[in-house]
Amino acid sequence: MDNVQDNDRRFIYFYFHRNESEKIRQVVPAHVQYWKTANLKGYVGGQFGDRTGGLISFVASSLDEATEIVLQDPFVLEDLLVEKWIKEWILETRIGVPRDKR
Repeated sequence: MDNVQDNDRRFIYFYFHRNESEKIRQVVPAHVQYWKTANLKGYVGGQFGDRTGGLISFVASSLDEATEIVLQDPFVLEDLLVEKWIKEWILETRIGVPRDKR
């Protein structure tokens, strides 16, 4: 899996779009470009099948750092999200053993 250092933490950015499909279509290329070129460790992401939003996961050293990264997302900058969450995700890499308990 990821080569995550002890001080690195995995975060999930989970969001839903506003009902502004034309504006969202205009901003999607900038959103995709931002995340693909941010060079974030452990980045993985994509949209939901019903296109109502998406989920992105990446590694950062703190919630503050993760929040700073998310706040630069073009969807956030263009006020296109009705809801968003940033949560630390403690990924289990071995069955039943969280990464911080190995």
